[in-house]
Amino acid sequence: MTNEHDAAATRGQPIVYIRPVAVADLPDEIREQAKGLETLYAIGSENGEQLALVKDRKLAFVVARQNDMTPVSVH
Repeated sequence: MTNEHDAAATRGQPIVYIRPVAVADLPDEIREQAKGLETLYAIGSENGEQLALVKDRKLAFVVARQNDMTPVSVH
């Protein structure tokens, strides 16, 4: 049985991590753009680089897949 990481490696797609981020913890300019949201979802690379912030978890997975990446949820 293979896990999601092994499957992604065989497809040659980078793995990205999806995690919730509290808007209150973000810089002012990003908080202003969040327009009343309390949580955004970060898409991060395996080395910890933040690639994107999006408004919800489902969208984070869609964006990752549209960019030929394999999303994995981080709790």
